[in-house]
Amino acid sequence: MELTKEMIQSLRQDYRSAELSEKDADKSPIKQFEKWFTAAIDAQLYEPNVMTLATADKSGKPNARIVLLKGFDENGFSFYTNYLSQKGKEIKKNPQACLVFFWAELERQVRIEGKIEKLSKEASEKYFHSRPVESQIGAIVSPQSQIITNRQLLETKVKELTAQYEGKTIPKPAHWGGYIVKPTSIEFWQGRTSRLHDRIKYDLINGKWQTNRLAP
Repeated sequence: MELTKEMIQSLRQDYRSAELSEKDADKSPIKQFEKWFTAAIDAQLYEPNVMTLATADKSGKPNARIVLLKGFDENGFSFYTNYLSQKGKEIKKNPQACLVFFWAELERQVRIEGKIEKLSKEASEKYFHSRPVESQIGAIVSPQSQIITNRQLLETKVKELTAQYEGKTIPKPAHWGGYIVKPTSIEFWQGRTSRLHDRIKYDLINGKWQTNRLAP
């Protein structure tokens, strides 16, 4: 099959599975997110906690990548990573972030904007030690985002550390831990027919959430 510009332009779906109205949306965006996140889990979607994390450097140059949501509550949305990675460096210089969830099977998207901060050392250590041993060692071994000469370097180091820490508690490396995105706005998008999608946006103004419908 030959891929053409016209073929790409003709790719489309008409969304008909659900709707989102102001009267049905919860007054709390966190509770509304919980409803949709629970629905994604109940639908047995593949990794429903997958989210795009967008950051920008000090000059405003954007960057984005996929990370995994590891917790959420009224304080914000949490994930874990290497503090010395590219995203870690960008967050340090420009502590603003955007998260995007897209659950295609449910024809839903959630966008979250807010300030980003490190989680406490205690929270990071607790989560680190809940991970599989292989993942703990991987966090130590990988100089994330840095250039390496070959994969063998990583695999050799993994073998060395696996032997070194056999039967022992693996210490959390100082360069690894959690972040929390504290939302200032959250938008819920429900696909609708003819591209007339439902968009309900919550904005945090003077400590209270205000809700508005946006045009699709």
